Amino acid sequence: MRSPATGPGHFAMMDATLTDEPENLTLALLRKIEKKVDNLGAEFRAEIAETKSELRSEIHSLRADVASDMLNLEKRLGDQILGLRRAVVEYHSSAVGHGVLLNEFEERLRRLERHVGLPPETH
Repeated sequence: MRSPATGPGHFAMMDATLTDEPENLTLALLRKIEKKVDNLGAEFRAEIAETKSELRSEIHSLRADVASDMLNLEKRLGDQILGLRRAVVEYHSSAVGHGVLLNEFEERLRRLERHVGLPPETH
């Protein structure tokens, strides 16, 4: 004997239900995947924004460090250049002083040569 649920109309209803179920299941799974992708995208964008902010902060910090280092370098180089200038001035004064002394010595030698009556040598 057949049960009322297994009548010819039941198969048609089962076919419609089976056809609808996979489409609904696929659609539901696709919507679930879409939500997950949207959530991951939002998390990814937030993480990128945070990383950008951290990088900007780090760049500003590095710029300040470089500026400070440049000022220190400029001061040290300025001090060294000042020392070199002093050394050059001292050397120049000394060399010019020696030059003056040599000129005076040569002039005195010429006077002595003239006084003694020696012929002048080429100096």
